[in-house]
Amino acid sequence: MTRALFVIDVQNDFTEGGALGVTGGAHVAKAVTDHLRARRDRYDLVVASRDWHSPDGDNGGHFSPEPDFVDSWPTHCVQGSPGAEYHPDLDASLVDVHVLKGDGRPAYSLFDGFVADGRPFGEVLAAGGVDEVDVVGLATDHCVRASALDAVAAGLTVTVLTDLVAGVAAAPSAAALAELRAVGVTTVPSSGAGTDSPGGRA
Repeated sequence: MTRALFVIDVQNDFTEGGALGVTGGAHVAKAVTDHLRARRDRYDLVVASRDWHSPDGDNGGHFSPEPDFVDSWPTHCVQGSPGAEYHPDLDASLVDVHVLKGDGRPAYSLFDGFVADGRPFGEVLAAGGVDEVDVVGLATDHCVRASALDAVAAGLTVTVLTDLVAGVAAAPSAAALAELRAVGVTTVPSSGAGTDSPGGRA
């Protein structure tokens, strides 16, 4: 089996003090780094995504001065801005593949993104022969959810490491994890990764 780690959107704008800061985001950044340093040999590939929105226009309605926080949002993760950078507690040197998403359009899933040479992420993933993936990052109820669902749709065996994610709000985050379990995703803490069956509860 070939296993990957998907690190979703651990960026300054999604952590405390950012444009769309998530409580616990900075903790996730450090905890993901600690997890990788301790268990790097578990993964054949480490992938990290970032929102990378265009500074021009509203990015297909994704940005709004009156956001509804469902389909439209305050300006965040603009290309080249400090908010679009990885949180400093995430050690980006541990990442093999960097994926950028949302250039001019809404994009929640890692699978909506592209790597530096312009290839879609799905093409890169297929070339790597990955069949299992652990998912971590921000936010549970948005981009983590979307990325995990797309990973299932791509035929991967998916685990969300519940102590290495943080959500915008408790209720929608719990609902997102329940939705993922319903389609076969395992949800366990990082200490139990690989020991539970698909659909297992955190």
